Amino acid sequence: MRRSKAVSALSLVAGASLLLSACSGGDSGSGNTDQNGSSTDVKAMAAGKAETGDLFKLAATPGYDGTVTVGIDDGYSGYNNQTPDTNSSYNNYVLTAVLSGTLKLDGNNKILLNNDVFDSWDVTQKDPQQVTYKIKPNIKWSDGQAYDCKDMYLAWLSQSGLAKGPDGKNPFNSASTTGYSLISKAECKDPLTFVTDYSEPYLDYKGLFNSPAIMPAHILEAKTGIADITKLAPTGDPAQIKAAGDFWSNEWKGFKADIMPSSGPYKITAFDANQKAVTLEKNPLWAGGKGGPSKIIVRAMEDTKAMATALQNGEIDVAASTQPDATAAQTMKGLAAQGVTYGSASQLTYEHLDLNFKRMFQDKDLRKAFLESVNRKEITDKLLKEVQADAEPLNSVVFFQGEPGYTDLYSSKAGLGAEAAAKTLTDAGWAKGADGIFAKGGQRASFKITHNQNARRSQTVEIIISQAKAAGIEVKDETDANFLKGGRVSTGDYDVALFGWSAQPFKAESKSIYVCPDKGGEQNYQNLCDPKIDDAYNAAVKATDEQVKVQKYQEADKAIADDYATLPLFQTPSMWAFKGIDRVYMQSYDGVLWDAGEWEQKK
Repeated sequence: MRRSKAVSALSLVAGASLLLSACSGGDSGSGNTDQNGSSTDVKAMAAGKAETGDLFKLAATPGYDGTVTVGIDDGYSGYNNQTPDTNSSYNNYVLTAVLSGTLKLDGNNKILLNNDVFDSWDVTQKDPQQVTYKIKPNIKWSDGQAYDCKDMYLAWLSQSGLAKGPDGKNPFNSASTTGYSLISKAECKDPLTFVTDYSEPYLDYKGLFNSPAIMPAHILEAKTGIADITKLAPTGDPAQIKAAGDFWSNEWKGFKADIMPSSGPYKITAFDANQKAVTLEKNPLWAGGKGGPSKIIVRAMEDTKAMATALQNGEIDVAASTQPDATAAQTMKGLAAQGVTYGSASQLTYEHLDLNFKRMFQDKDLRKAFLESVNRKEITDKLLKEVQADAEPLNSVVFFQGEPGYTDLYSSKAGLGAEAAAKTLTDAGWAKGADGIFAKGGQRASFKITHNQNARRSQTVEIIISQAKAAGIEVKDETDANFLKGGRVSTGDYDVALFGWSAQPFKAESKSIYVCPDKGGEQNYQNLCDPKIDDAYNAAVKATDEQVKVQKYQEADKAIADDYATLPLFQTPSMWAFKGIDRVYMQSYDGVLWDAGEWEQKK
């Protein structure tokens, strides 16, 4: 999920939420590798070819006359990736080449201005905060219509959380309003100048108006009869608000060529939902560099081992997985003689277990005992070491290892063993039945862990089943291929959810996951609600002092841990391999297509 967003490159993505110089394939398998088996040149591929300072432009390269086929873990499902049922990293992996926003992230997670489309994103007033965006002249959508301030205004209107329809409810079904809700006023000074005034300071403003957030306002106007979206205030004509919200929320699903133009280097030209394949071709009206493959086909391949085999057999040219698998990694590492380059890197993504507070996990003692029973080191050692040699459990849900503010909050709570877990339940009045499973008040300590179709996640649950059983807790594995995109996870239809959140490098975006659902927690699907968490996040998001900001995020992090609400398993490494292309790097949030417009055929 993406985190707005938190997405999960493992699952969902979200609103204001988060990754090559040519190298010889022969070298990548000859001992000239890092500890994870990556080519030593892979890190040199993490910056764009024309990246300068804090600006990103696609380089003007000779390109690639032909088709490149890319395998990813799950399929594209929607052009608007900002609604709860489409909010997915896998949509983002496609849309990063199709839609343009203010922000570009390179493989080092460096925050860059998309200088192919924007001239600036400046704080033009500090108190109260004001941010002004300048769009370059003559930028067009692929249908020939202007890409301008209207599109940015629609992005704010749809994700501000302020719009009201005739029933008083917001018809824009946005996955997250984080950051956008603090913009008290948005105004188009002219077609190329967008000004946002904030009710409170928001230091992570560069995470807003990223590429998936900016949809074509001219399409919405034409389909709803709204003459000028910039004249429609959130508290304006309720009927028009509803028409705009209904279209924005419901009509940009799947692919319809007439209403889904491109503002990026590629446009979608075909989508086969049955085959889980989407076809991209160059956008002739793209203002930036005109390189990259003539055509890119992105295929969903849920079995990572099959993805590696497809690369070996020449069925795909790029294997890009956010679902690390030891066997697949071994296969791809062994293809150096075929000219394949392999890479692996830590993502801004974490795999975790969410406990549903609306079901039996209202009981804190049960939550505590379950976490105590789960030995995460066994999971990382068995499932990740081949992909990332130094993999270890993650002990925070706000910070990653090595970041300022990271504190180990879970080693004292998780993996304490079967005896400790059983004691916690016994002390709380649970009693072990004849079947060896604890029960209390007619409720057995029995529940399901639900996840999408993913071999490593099935293996994770298999390990947990054995660990929990020793503690008198019965865990069952429930695999649902559509769990992350069919509405189940976003409606809280689970006991325990196993998935990942993927983030941009902006901590404010995790707020929507952990604050109370009625206080801005649009992605808080587990129904956790703790005023201590809310207060800490609210203070962190509006802090203007870096030390205070980190301290408040640490307080939120600790409060989440003390509630035994979620269990982080590990920071998820990506793994990718490619042949026939000069360089590919898997960006943590945007996947491999973030710089596809400058790929060249390997000579």
